Amino acid sequence: MGPMAGHLPPSDLAARTAALAALSAEIVDCFRCPRLVAWRELVAREKVTRHRGDPYWGRPLPGFGDPDARILIVGLAPAAHGGNRTGRVFTGDRSGDWVFRALHKAGYANQPTSVHRDDGLRLEGAYVAAAGRCAPPANTPTPAERDTCQPYLERELALLAKVRVFVPLGAFGYEARCRVLGLRPRPKFGHVVEIELPDGRWIVCSYHPSQQNTFTGVLTEPMFDAVFARARELGTAGSTRPR
Repeated sequence: MGPMAGHLPPSDLAARTAALAALSAEIVDCFRCPRLVAWRELVAREKVTRHRGDPYWGRPLPGFGDPDARILIVGLAPAAHGGNRTGRVFTGDRSGDWVFRALHKAGYANQPTSVHRDDGLRLEGAYVAAAGRCAPPANTPTPAERDTCQPYLERELALLAKVRVFVPLGAFGYEARCRVLGLRPRPKFGHVVEIELPDGRWIVCSYHPSQQNTFTGVLTEPMFDAVFARARELGTAGSTRPR
């Protein structure tokens, strides 16, 4: 990826698409965090009973979606038997079911399910990424691992030149988004908290669709759907708050 790839103009879709593809290939080939490399490969070898016959990806995950996206969704990290198995972010687990069902309802996805990399899913106007690119033990990256991954998110954002709304899923995704944007002080994270940035872009926060939140009713589907409806409203309106 050339030194100016992060500064390509929004109108240069072909060049930005090619640069995103090159960045994705670089992410997939990352071995910078020994603990995460060991864990993602162990999980891919040993598997779990319900996925015993499935091939596992076992590598880092790049982002996925439309290079002309108006909204960027940022999660925590791949699930051990979700993205780490299927090779696509938020794919093959219950959290991903919630994400892509909501994106479909909001008009960003051509189908409500995301099962594997070749299932025909397409996003229009949205891009999905994660703060961490490898499945971490106990679903918890260390601060050093978090910081090692941050440049990937920064470079993706530089190439997603039309993004107007950031949707962090959970406090970890929110903190990662704030670090990349240099947002200080950071308003307290909370569901549907909205933050207008100095350049007219927005952050719209959501609880993470983890089973801990969805099974207990902390996050319901109407609550989650409302986040993406609001993101579409703000993304369409650009820098002006709709009335």
